[in-house]
Amino acid sequence: MSTSTMIRTAVQRYLDERRRLGFDLRIAGEQLMRFARYADARGHCGPLTLDLQLGWAREHVRRTGPITWARRLEIVRPFAAYYRRFEPQTAVPDLTTFGRGHRRLAPHIYTEQEIADLLDEAGRLSPAGGLRPATYQTLFGLIASTGLRLSEALHLREADVDLRSGTLTVRQTKFNKSRRLPMHPSTVHALCNYRRVRDRAAGRDPDEPFFVSLAGRALPSRTVHGVFAQLRDRLRWVARGGHPRPRIHDLRHAFAARRVQLWHQSGATLDHGMLLLCTYLGHAKISDTYWYLTGVPELMAVVGSKFERFALAQEAEHA
Repeated sequence: MSTSTMIRTAVQRYLDERRRLGFDLRIAGEQLMRFARYADARGHCGPLTLDLQLGWAREHVRRTGPITWARRLEIVRPFAAYYRRFEPQTAVPDLTTFGRGHRRLAPHIYTEQEIADLLDEAGRLSPAGGLRPATYQTLFGLIASTGLRLSEALHLREADVDLRSGTLTVRQTKFNKSRRLPMHPSTVHALCNYRRVRDRAAGRDPDEPFFVSLAGRALPSRTVHGVFAQLRDRLRWVARGGHPRPRIHDLRHAFAARRVQLWHQSGATLDHGMLLLCTYLGHAKISDTYWYLTGVPELMAVVGSKFERFALAQEAEHA
């Protein structure tokens, strides 16, 4: 490969080669193309330097920090190793430069009052009594009561919402899993009320989105995040946890944490419950579900008591 070859061309060749081997690289591909544009905009050619790669990792795209920088290095590093075959002086960055890229920050666990305030505020959106306030009030309420990911809620189709049986079918979402979820009767009631409102703007085609805009089309996630930010600002919440502001995704965390707390308070067997919760949330690994015992401060006492029992049993065994 000539030293005059643009980095964008090299990235495309790398992605084509990896995808022929069966790798999807959708998100990684988008990030690598951003790196390529960054390098080409600076007229870079020849070996990839460490300064170039670290500069891109730290490039300001909205709000970034060490975790984002570390994740960008995780993406560019395999490409740098590939590129070294053509440019032997290419530097391959150390993944520990910015620390670990997959550190789970403590979420904002919403109180019941905060969730109620959010739904009340969503119900006050304009136009009063119209589809828009009903859509956002029901959407945020559904996520809070079922722990759905926002993408899962937005991709629900008419046929996926079975209000007679009180179930949702979540199809081929993260990790290519599908699952069927039972809902609380109060959630079913709220969805019934919303359906009556939405049916005036959208048809009952089974393939139509369940949550719709004023135009009767699917809601873009970017728009939903924008509306949530407006409501959050009105409510003047103060973030609790590791993120600078409460997020929509924290509704999912709050659902999971509250469910585990209720099991603990009722004396239920947590290990059995965690397996059920793992399936309900659509986690690929049960370790992701057990994280709620260690990633949420309110549940750290549970972890402490479980470890204490384990330690005492080990001590008695070796006495």
